[in-house]
Amino acid sequence: MPVRLLADVDCAGKTVVIREDLNVPMKEGRITNDKRIRAALPTIRMALDKGAAVLVLAHLGRPTEGQYEEQFSLKPVAAHLGSLLGLDVAVYKDMAAVKAAGLQAGQCALLENIRFFKGEKKNDPALAAELAGLGDVYVMDAFGAAHRAHASTEGAVRQAAVACAGPLMAAELAAFDKVLDDPARPLAAVIGGSKVSTKLGLLENLLHKVDCLIVGGGIANTFLAAAGYAVGTSLCEADLIPEAKKIMDAAKAQGKQLPLPVDVVTAKALAPGQTATVCAVDSVPADEMILDIGPKTVALYAELLGKAATVVWNGPVGAFETDPFGAGTKALAEALAASSAFVVVGGGDSVAAVEGYGLADKMGYISTGGGASLELLEGKLLPSVAALNDRG
Repeated sequence: MPVRLLADVDCAGKTVVIREDLNVPMKEGRITNDKRIRAALPTIRMALDKGAAVLVLAHLGRPTEGQYEEQFSLKPVAAHLGSLLGLDVAVYKDMAAVKAAGLQAGQCALLENIRFFKGEKKNDPALAAELAGLGDVYVMDAFGAAHRAHASTEGAVRQAAVACAGPLMAAELAAFDKVLDDPARPLAAVIGGSKVSTKLGLLENLLHKVDCLIVGGGIANTFLAAAGYAVGTSLCEADLIPEAKKIMDAAKAQGKQLPLPVDVVTAKALAPGQTATVCAVDSVPADEMILDIGPKTVALYAELLGKAATVVWNGPVGAFETDPFGAGTKALAEALAASSAFVVVGGGDSVAAVEGYGLADKMGYISTGGGASLELLEGKLLPSVAALNDRG
């Protein structure tokens, strides 16, 4: 990877500005999951240990740009970060306040929600220059926002005196490089989710790279329809059936495996407490919808994945958040956890599933970025990575 790394930069006596992804879920002003804050700790500690003063930039939620909104303030994030670091972490409302404070080595502070500043989303060059000028070193470590060409994620990287990637960013890129550029084979991908339309580019790109491509969730329904099966009232994108057929034909022509479910779990509606029925894929009731894969399909997929040396998983294979339609996703997660393959899990829902089942530590790598990981898997160059490459 050609990008410069924080580990290689002299930070002693300098101010290091770090763009992190601290967009944590909140409820009634309280943080409900601090995974992203904890993921940022090694980078912040590295800069502090190198003798730097640290200013962290981050966003939270979707405030009206240019306006302060208390509900989106980073104050709760700063308090929690401070408790984890064992430091008082101040929050500065604007860049003038940061400059007036005069951060000293060993101190850590946050600038208020970067999306309070006009021009962030439009990558305003003036704002980017201001952000870059807040320190001597600018660190892009927010992989979860790396697919956004914003002032704090792309513009400031290009304008900073010294720009580099933090350890989290570097680890994310290394994990996906291991999957996409030089994988141990066989390479398998499990792509779930509700709609083919949101992952069409991903499926087309991966087909050229993988040895086995498994589709799940609503995506699988469209492929089943393309294969001639009746899918009842299931979520299915009829207008994309021709695209699904093209992908299946391409897989056959290239000698790639693209297995479809052989049995499924159906119900009248996607709601808790529904009566779930397991049926063969050619026997889906006309008035029911497919909401999970069945046990025979689980066994088939587990066998295929058991032969893989590398696996990338993005998206559940059923409506796992609603009981009783999570058995397939759980069984798949358990099969991957038990395998010897290097498994990269990306995408919010599949990560939530793996963490919910207590299997995160059994996977090769858990990505912190949903949209960013999707774009990498689609073969796109992330704006932040492009900027880091140019500065590297």
